[in-house]
Amino acid sequence: MAQSDYLFTSESVSEGHPDKVCDRISDSIVDLFLAADPYARVACETLATTNFVVLAGEVRGPDHLNHDVFKEVARKAIKDIGYEQHGFHWKDCEIISHLHSQSADIAQGVDAAGNKDEGAGDQGIMFGYACSETPELMPAPIQYSHNILKSLAEVRHGGERRLGPDAKSQVTLRYVDGKPVGATSIVVSTQHGSACSPEEVQSIVMPHIEKILPEGWMPAADEIYINPTGRFVIGGPDGDCGLTGRKIIVDTYGGAAPHGGGAFSGKDPTKVDRSAAYASRYLAKNVVAAGLAERCLIQVSYAIGVSKPLSVYIDTYGTANVEEARLLKLLPQLMDLSPRGIREHLGLNRPIYARTAAYGHFGRTPTEDGGFSWERTDLVGALKTAFGEVSA
Repeated sequence: MAQSDYLFTSESVSEGHPDKVCDRISDSIVDLFLAADPYARVACETLATTNFVVLAGEVRGPDHLNHDVFKEVARKAIKDIGYEQHGFHWKDCEIISHLHSQSADIAQGVDAAGNKDEGAGDQGIMFGYACSETPELMPAPIQYSHNILKSLAEVRHGGERRLGPDAKSQVTLRYVDGKPVGATSIVVSTQHGSACSPEEVQSIVMPHIEKILPEGWMPAADEIYINPTGRFVIGGPDGDCGLTGRKIIVDTYGGAAPHGGGAFSGKDPTKVDRSAAYASRYLAKNVVAAGLAERCLIQVSYAIGVSKPLSVYIDTYGTANVEEARLLKLLPQLMDLSPRGIREHLGLNRPIYARTAAYGHFGRTPTEDGGFSWERTDLVGALKTAFGEVSA
């Protein structure tokens, strides 16, 4: 039997965290290709350390997209994040590109040809999850962790020069009868200027914690840890090497739900690690938004070169007020879960990915240009109609 009273913790990291710098650069390369050719192929990995960035991976797209262009895109991403520091500066960091043409063996398995539909870009399992803990239908610990850092980033980009781009947050919530009721501890570590005292950092950060947490949820004062080491001046890739795809739990549900293991950033939407995880979240979110369950987990699996999913699984943790078997049968009728079907349903062949690289791929607001389309709840009507007994 699952626990009903417990503590649960999730963390987030800012756009200036070294791993997130790499995610941002990799996704900027994806956007570059998709803006030039909606059917381009990209698998871009980035490494960043002290004033040094390496791009590697496989691409297929227009010939005018070359190494010089890749380097400029990477440099702009670093500038947008805000790195103008001695050990990592957008203007003078060295950037090396080793991006090369996609493997013909992979291409022939993925490309549509003759009677063969477009296949999955790799084998694997992907999960999507939603719950009723927050308005975004996300687990509360990860959502509040993201929101604290987003709030800090907004003031930094707005001119708060005492803060640096690198930051981390961690939120621990108490659950009673399976529902969050308050925070028991908060950790926020943020990079800052050398002249900024620990007291100044606390005075900057505390209002953002108070703004984000629901009323009455603040933990005891001695359980709020702001820069607990006392100093965080050297940060970002100068302080710690970064790699693409190393924050997959931050990217998803903060550990509240399973993860298939594949990273998202740097991959075009033929890679089901990304697109099928988005589709699974989309379906799970619509189930919860329709009031069919308080929690919903969906898993799908694929084989490389094969268009149809090998399996679809659903778990509502005993919270559903409809039959899971009926729900499992209905969902693939509402959305074609082939790689092509997912791309077309969610409109994924667009340059919409750099914005996903920090503060989570889920729990975000859909935008008019198609960004975060997997966060739409446009299946709610069809789900309520199919299960008319819960629409009243």
